[in-house]
Amino acid sequence: MSMRTEPNSIGTLLPELIILRRDLHAHPELAYSEQRTAGIVAASLRMLGLEVEEGIGGTGVVARLRLGSSTKSVGLRADMDALPMVELGRTAYRSRNDGVHHGCGHDGHVAMLIGAARELARQRDFEGTVNFIFQPAEEGQGGARKMVQEGLFTRFPCDRVFALHNWPELPEGAAQTRAGAIMAAADRFDITITSQGGHAAQPQRTADALLAASHLVGQLHTIVSRRVDPVNSAVLSVTRINGGHSHNVLPAEVTITGTVRTFDAAVQDAIEASVRDMAQGVAMSFGVTAELRYDRYYPATINSAKEASIALQAAESAGLHASEAPQGAFTSEDFAFMLQQRPGAYLWLGQGRTDGKPAQQLHSPHYDFNDQVLGLGVAWLCAVARLSLHPSSE
Repeated sequence: MSMRTEPNSIGTLLPELIILRRDLHAHPELAYSEQRTAGIVAASLRMLGLEVEEGIGGTGVVARLRLGSSTKSVGLRADMDALPMVELGRTAYRSRNDGVHHGCGHDGHVAMLIGAARELARQRDFEGTVNFIFQPAEEGQGGARKMVQEGLFTRFPCDRVFALHNWPELPEGAAQTRAGAIMAAADRFDITITSQGGHAAQPQRTADALLAASHLVGQLHTIVSRRVDPVNSAVLSVTRINGGHSHNVLPAEVTITGTVRTFDAAVQDAIEASVRDMAQGVAMSFGVTAELRYDRYYPATINSAKEASIALQAAESAGLHASEAPQGAFTSEDFAFMLQQRPGAYLWLGQGRTDGKPAQQLHSPHYDFNDQVLGLGVAWLCAVARLSLHPSSE
């Protein structure tokens, strides 16, 4: 069996995939509301004769393609949801849903996985089972976790599972991944500082919650530089302070919100403890109270070594320039929940443009997926399925 996947062999799919991708871009849907997207996915897969189940993890769709007598199986996953942000692009297919934008390229991911299903169903050049997993709610809402909780891998057994994400930092035609941590754990903290409040002209009569919050923000930003070993990597960012409604009133309540990103659980534990200690220390110093809510909403995305190697080998066979990522990224990904259940790997697919247009960064209001990499993504997904199901992958 040939393990080479030539991008040119799927060239006939590209015009249809571009139309599909742009249609999805024009009709973005938020987490757990991907009804239209899921309907298009399910209909497309049923037309191929695949076994399709809907409503897994809310709006998730999974399709199964079984060939031959082999019991080997692999899962290929794409995320479907968009972001709650206004698109500032001016393309003919810009978002028609106010305040919703495919600013992370999930429209491209869906189109590539549908393309891979079409190609694998047409070629029928493997033995085993490929499960095509279309996941809702990746953008902070844990759709992967919900699919796992609803029996994803019990209902659709997978020996290993793979996913990709478009990566503007890499040039078109490149791909990277690595064994171990590829994406960081993501935590959110909310600190509520409370006092009696009072007249701004009489600050001596009340504890100043806003002043306490200001001091706490400065202290929080010392945690990584002063409480984390320099050989470890971490990020702590305060992203919002909210308090007060008038120029002459000292507010009774101020909230501080931020995020923490780590690769190591011990570092994660140390930072959470430090945030808690600092909040209580400032509260005592300023005569206010401080309540901390700390949510570890996504774990680190950890690639298994064998599957990372398969992912890179598949990238080479798909005609990509494959290399090992020198380090993980501090962005997060709920594919981590699937990797906690099954060995697998997550790949970055370069989409830096070669047409002279600048590559917009992920989550930018101007972001648009680079359609020129659709074929490369399809080729990689097909190659990683074939390699995973090959007898030599045991």
